[in-house]
Amino acid sequence: MAPPDNFANYPDVVQGPDTGYDQRVDHNPVLRGLPLAVGAEIGIISRFFLNNSGITKIKDMPELDHVTPTFHPTVTPLGPTGPMLAFEPELLTPKHASSSSKSRYYSASDYHAMYKSGALTPLQVIETLLGLTTGGGSKYSDAWADAHGAEKLAVEAARASTERWAAGTPLGVLDGVPVGVKDDTDVKGYVNHYGMKYNGALPAFAAREETAWPVRKLQEAGAIVLGKNKMHELGSDTSGLNVVQGTPTNHLNNAYYPGGSSNGAGSSISAGIVPICVGTDAGGSIRIPANFNGIYGLKPSHHRTMAMEGTVCVTGPLAATAADLTIAYRVMAQPDASCPTQARFALSLPPPSAGGSRVMGVFRDWYNRADPPVRDLCDKALDYFASERGYQIVDISIPFLPEAQVAHAGLCIAEMAEKARRRTPDNAADHLSLVGSANKILLSVGAQVSAGDYLKINALRTVLMRHLAHLFQQHPGLLIMTPATPIVGWPRAAGDDAHGMSDANVTLRNMSYVFLANMAGNPSVSAPVGYVDPEQGEGKLPVSLLATGEWGSEEQLLAWAREAEEYLHETYPEGRRRPEAWADVFALARGG
Repeated sequence: MAPPDNFANYPDVVQGPDTGYDQRVDHNPVLRGLPLAVGAEIGIISRFFLNNSGITKIKDMPELDHVTPTFHPTVTPLGPTGPMLAFEPELLTPKHASSSSKSRYYSASDYHAMYKSGALTPLQVIETLLGLTTGGGSKYSDAWADAHGAEKLAVEAARASTERWAAGTPLGVLDGVPVGVKDDTDVKGYVNHYGMKYNGALPAFAAREETAWPVRKLQEAGAIVLGKNKMHELGSDTSGLNVVQGTPTNHLNNAYYPGGSSNGAGSSISAGIVPICVGTDAGGSIRIPANFNGIYGLKPSHHRTMAMEGTVCVTGPLAATAADLTIAYRVMAQPDASCPTQARFALSLPPPSAGGSRVMGVFRDWYNRADPPVRDLCDKALDYFASERGYQIVDISIPFLPEAQVAHAGLCIAEMAEKARRRTPDNAADHLSLVGSANKILLSVGAQVSAGDYLKINALRTVLMRHLAHLFQQHPGLLIMTPATPIVGWPRAAGDDAHGMSDANVTLRNMSYVFLANMAGNPSVSAPVGYVDPEQGEGKLPVSLLATGEWGSEEQLLAWAREAEEYLHETYPEGRRRPEAWADVFALARGG
């Protein structure tokens, strides 16, 4: 079958072999405390991890002989690139609950209505929030990185927004809405710490001179950057543990990690501090913290919001509501005329309101590797989509998934290691001095990935993308459905906050489903569908479904996320939950 002609670089439509699914079980040593510190200094440890990972075995797969590598999985839908889709009334109207409900999160439309009524101003809101997020005196401040005096920029933006509201000339629904930005994404005047300990003597820690495109578009729409959200050091893991900066709280149950690497974003949205954050996702770093914190996260198509150096990482939104996720995505994805890659993406269009194909594909052997409580909640949600929303559930298979996850890990750490090496330009060998013990090991492993490994890893990417193209052509409108993660949260352990930890077994299991979209460049969205009792601490833990779509299908995924939100509020017996520590920002700004 020929590739469709309304895309650039659409993969050849080639069905891969039926390899089944042989669940990979990793047996890596779990390192904590002194063993971790010692292991970080011994070269044999990193060589052991590399050999044990299977990364070096990818190049020996005979199925990859004569396969052309795909280095950037950029599949570009062609067509009109603008104007940005208007916001439908349903996106601008609070839904599901009264203001007194335990499930209610404030949305951008709530902020808009509050400012329009004159009951509050953006300046009052921002000054209140800065009191909660700076200085370390609040239970919410652990989600926010040191602004080094850049807080004044938020105050200046709030004053400007307040003046627009007073003059009756607001810019739209986002004018005056506070947002967070992950600490690896450029915002003019702010430092990028990348989750590391600050070192003002290095150029890497200088305040940024320009703002990244998707953040700039949010600011041009009136959104106010409240500050930079903390992240896992280098974005290298999915727990969210950060020894040098402090680990953000999972407010649903503080005995569990918030997920990573966009840990501060997940924590701050769940707690009600901001309704929207900008995150990055190279291996679930948007969707895993969205899952662990019971919110919504979208990983867009590769290069959709901005072109990035890495071949697996994208920039996308996290939000408290599916409506705000949609609003943020549309604003962030506007074409950048100065970028020859991102500017070519056609608008993602919502699916037809009637008559369109509604198909969900499930690879049962892969899906069923999830822990039973996760699988049970996801099964119930899928039953709802089939019986109440008209989706057809079809069985699918995807070849070489265990090998593809290993390949994805190899890409992540090899690209991370090379980027890290240039943070100490006077002596590149010093770069390991900037990071903790866990990342010393990980970067040392990444530096050993060879050119041959890298070439064949990207050849496997080609095979995977071709098979996905086959599935999407076989089943138009297909959504590939899995849990967001197979585990019920990641429990915190005593001593980890002081000394760190390396548990590659849980890391890889946590990424069992999310990696596919990063490897193949597809868009993917995480939406909560229920809660389970914890093994430790107080507070139920959320479980999310993950939908992965064809390249360019962001609007289809966002429409599905709104259906999932409806299910959680109206059909799931317990309804949506929010933390006991949820901050009523409006009441606090009024002095309540």
